Amino acid sequence: MSRTALVTGGAVRIGRAITEALAGAGYRVVIHYNSSSGPAEELRDAITAKGGEARIIGADLSRTDEVKRLADEAAAAFGGIDVLINSASVFPAEKLEETDEALWEQTMGVNLRAPFFLIRHLAHTLRERKGAVINMADLAGLQPWASYAAHSISKAGVVQMTKVAARSLAPEVRVNAIAPGAVLPPDDMSQEEVDRLARTAPLQRNGSPADVVRAVLYLLEADFVTGETLVVDGGRLLRT
Repeated sequence: MSRTALVTGGAVRIGRAITEALAGAGYRVVIHYNSSSGPAEELRDAITAKGGEARIIGADLSRTDEVKRLADEAAAAFGGIDVLINSASVFPAEKLEETDEALWEQTMGVNLRAPFFLIRHLAHTLRERKGAVINMADLAGLQPWASYAAHSISKAGVVQMTKVAARSLAPEVRVNAIAPGAVLPPDDMSQEEVDRLARTAPLQRNGSPADVVRAVLYLLEADFVTGETLVVDGGRLLRT
């Protein structure tokens, strides 16, 4: 029987690379999007044109009712969920003094509350299918990024949530996280800054979404690994 994966933020950036890889590996994929309906439709059509199966579901992950609806519709799309990839994220560049309540709530809602409640809402089907969860953390969850205060705190929460969920859902469900480094710079980042990031890593280069994809595929097959955060950063964390 084919396995089914839900990928939040699965139409763009790293989420898209993960979705494409899972579809290529034979998974039926449920692609979540918020504002990227066009890319989601294009990706769904590309997957189905190659003989794969894909559905798209739009939802605002900052709203708890939308998170519940996404979980219900995703589980119904193909009769259950085997794999949950929590990839959707917001990345506000605001320091502590600049972070107001609205930005805090938005960041925590999308980055931490939504993944937590998706795991909770899908726990039953994941247990039944002896499934797996992969949460997309960040180096900001392992380091204090003062210029991204709310984001850094939310990703630290993702790291701890991964451990809690791994303990809670064992032995049926494995829960792990990935903390990427510079694998896909923001579109507005200058080439000078991109090059500077490469120099900060011991491997002296930046990565790519393919590096994260390989980590995802590894964790899905590593059936004796749970509660871990796999750092994919070219050694950059070693410099802290």
